[in-house]
Amino acid sequence: MVRGVSDSEADHRGGVEFALSDPTFYPHPVGKIQIEETHISKVFLTGDFVYKVKKPVNLGFLDFSTLEKRHHYCEQEVLLNQRLSQDVYLDVVAITREPGRYALNGPGETVEYAVKMRQLPREKTMLELLRRGTLSAAMLQELVHVLSHFYEKTRKGPEIDAMGGPKMIEVNTEEDFTQTAPFVPKILDQGNFSRMHQAVHAFLSDHQDLFQRRIETGRICDCHGDLRLGHIYFVDGIQIIDCIEFNDRFRYGDVASDLAFLSMDLDYHGFSDVGHTLLTAYARAASDPEVFLLLDFYKCYRAHVRCKVECLRQAAGDLSAEKARLAVVRAQRYFELAYEYATSFSRRTLWIVCGLSGSGKSTIATELAKRMSVRILKSDIIRKKFFGLKPDQPAVARFGEGIYTQVATAQTYERMLLETRRELFIGNSVILDATFGSRQRRELFRCLAEEMGANVIFVECICPDTALRKRLSQRKDKKSVSDARVQHLEAQRQTFEVLSELDDSIHLQVSTDQPLQQSLQQIFSAAYLLRNHQAQSS
Repeated sequence: MVRGVSDSEADHRGGVEFALSDPTFYPHPVGKIQIEETHISKVFLTGDFVYKVKKPVNLGFLDFSTLEKRHHYCEQEVLLNQRLSQDVYLDVVAITREPGRYALNGPGETVEYAVKMRQLPREKTMLELLRRGTLSAAMLQELVHVLSHFYEKTRKGPEIDAMGGPKMIEVNTEEDFTQTAPFVPKILDQGNFSRMHQAVHAFLSDHQDLFQRRIETGRICDCHGDLRLGHIYFVDGIQIIDCIEFNDRFRYGDVASDLAFLSMDLDYHGFSDVGHTLLTAYARAASDPEVFLLLDFYKCYRAHVRCKVECLRQAAGDLSAEKARLAVVRAQRYFELAYEYATSFSRRTLWIVCGLSGSGKSTIATELAKRMSVRILKSDIIRKKFFGLKPDQPAVARFGEGIYTQVATAQTYERMLLETRRELFIGNSVILDATFGSRQRRELFRCLAEEMGANVIFVECICPDTALRKRLSQRKDKKSVSDARVQHLEAQRQTFEVLSELDDSIHLQVSTDQPLQQSLQQIFSAAYLLRNHQAQSS
């Protein structure tokens, strides 16, 4: 909603804007004044300095309806933006009025406030540098360093943690759907709107453990809230401006949500590869591989927010016909992006974690299942259950004998195929833990995923021979679900058919001869690209 403005207030408003448009109004030299406008503010660029005035609006999620509130949020804007910029946000200045004239910090009645900033060169924004091809790898790495350090040091606590829980996230997402609903179907497609709404609700319901773990691991903090390419300047180091000051709820949240805004903006402007490079570097720097599990969900949320802003802009009625038309175009583009992200994060995935015995596939598969809250099917357990054995009951035999004959192995994979079909049929992703040394069997499961309209990702675990032998040798002294031992390794290696038939779009290798966290970071980063490629190709 927009608050009504009295005649006297309207007069003051018009006078203030007229004064700010006059080069002679300022106490410093001014040539040409450039005026920019959003749905919540007007910005006057004077050459050396910028003066930003908030509009007297109440949109529900922000309230600038009184002079006192505008003053408060001007002060908040200066304070909060000093966290990621240096000598850019200079002061809050009063715009005063006395008979016949307006002034900055003059002796008359204060009728408005403005944020005074140092004007930064537009050509130094991240967006312009990308467009000109002059953003270097070193500059991108420095940005990752600045952001990861900021997220580590910025304010955290129980009040902020609450904003990262699924209940509050649902409040935010539902608010967006409520506020964009009036633009359906005139601007936004009804079917895609409903499907996206359903996908967001399902993700929040299905990933409660993931959201809770983000809170427990300190990933919820006082973020930037509006991290876009046009707000990042590479000048005097890195200056990041224009954070959210008008609503703490939009600034508090998961670092994944903050970074998703920047990643989404990179997608919007055609620099998706830069977004993936940035997120991969961040995940490594912050030891945060799970950022990829939430990325498309939060990118959907952020794109929907931008869609909402553009819808509200064109509905305000104060734009020219051409600017209103462009706002609609932008709204529809952001909505299309949001729907693409929703399609991606809601699509089922068949994860096939495979490799030689001792390669670490069970450790990787178990950790993936835990992180993603996905059911895991282990060939060792399925096999022993079929033969009436307990999972950790030993059944060690010579290679290809006992419960490991070719017939028994074929029966094990048949049962795994049936269970996999059931999981995919009811709409679940599923993780398989098995050697998968046969091309024929790999093709069988790949075809199942294709038939069920699911992604498929083969995660091939590899490690040096010395590590394989050490791991297998250690099994003789402890209970293990697997009966594979070091004496089986050479025979298994001879029968294992390399995964050369698999396209790079469905196959990735991970070395398990490294810390588990690094393996997960490698998998989640690579799998994010594979899943999105498959979703777009379907």
